[in-house]
Amino acid sequence: MSVWAFVAAWLGLWCCHIPHAAAAQEDPIKVGVTVSLAGKYEKPGRAELEGLQMWAADVNARGALLGRKVELIYHDDQSDAEKSAELYERLITQDKVDLLIGPYSSELTMVASSVAERHQFPMVAAGAASSAIWERGYKNIFQVDAGAGIYMDLPLGFAREQGLSRVALIHAESEFPREVAAGARREAAALGMSIVFDEAYAEGSTEFEGLIQRMLKTEPEVVLGGTYLGDSVAFVRQAKRAGLSPKLIAFTVGPALPEFGEALGADAEGVLGAVAWMRGGSLPMSQDFSYRYKEKFGHNAGAHAVYGYAAGQVLEAGVRLAGSLDKGLIREELRELKFRSLLGRYQVDERGMQLGKSVYLMQWQDGRRRLVLPERYARNPVEYPFKPWSER
Repeated sequence: MSVWAFVAAWLGLWCCHIPHAAAAQEDPIKVGVTVSLAGKYEKPGRAELEGLQMWAADVNARGALLGRKVELIYHDDQSDAEKSAELYERLITQDKVDLLIGPYSSELTMVASSVAERHQFPMVAAGAASSAIWERGYKNIFQVDAGAGIYMDLPLGFAREQGLSRVALIHAESEFPREVAAGARREAAALGMSIVFDEAYAEGSTEFEGLIQRMLKTEPEVVLGGTYLGDSVAFVRQAKRAGLSPKLIAFTVGPALPEFGEALGADAEGVLGAVAWMRGGSLPMSQDFSYRYKEKFGHNAGAHAVYGYAAGQVLEAGVRLAGSLDKGLIREELRELKFRSLLGRYQVDERGMQLGKSVYLMQWQDGRRRLVLPERYARNPVEYPFKPWSER
């Protein structure tokens, strides 16, 4: 049977919940991961953990993996890269896990993957987008998210279609936002657009008044930000006070979270967010997953939960195709695998870097997050242009 056929057959079972009568009596297969339950990545870290917990429950409900139940072994890395590396060493050498999934963020995955590489232990990266992780010649780290460098392609392409050309770019000074900004520069140049303002700020910053005053002088039509939650919220508040009203505003991470709208209220309206997944769109498998996730955890799923679930799916597919827990066999299957996870297409190059995953664009409309691009998945068109603060 071909890889595509095998995976398609397996994928048809992913949402079934019929316990297997001959469920494994052997020791469970232990899947190790560190998650951020405190610190700057706490919100996405907890969501990733819930996605992984749901995946493990689904595997066990439909009859286990290789005839054995799956057990998730996790430790709190407190959003600290050094602690995450120490804990992956513990997972491998003391907890004796059978399989590894990476932590949230490119920053933590960068160091965690070095531990996995030293032990020649395959790791599926649950929430890492920086290409720098895959440019070190490692053989054991496999990406499920899209590369950070393409996150601003959709907003830039849409802006160009509207005849816009003047772009202001800001980004937090950390791994993922830096690469988002680098990709935005490349794409803007390819589209014949001008970067009229380009400035980095310290990660965690929420003071942008001086930056916004400098930006205003350049008269940008488009404002793009490689951001997280706190900085994107702070920027919008201060942009309103300063009267900065470009025709299009798009950020990473922040707008995709419900907390963005909760913090800003009506001021969130019209802000665009580049996202890896949206619950409210027409993406394959999203409705079933969203319903079951809310039933299980009592709140709606976001992209970070899907990172965890999809990483589990990809790892599971690699193990099933390998037919064993042999690390060399799993490594080869993860490299050759072509697969449709909940997050999207999985297909990597020889480095383990993602080739198949797309990025989507959402927008805050009428107090809700709406998927607006690409059109084939959208429920709503883009509301354009961004409504000036003076007219609200």
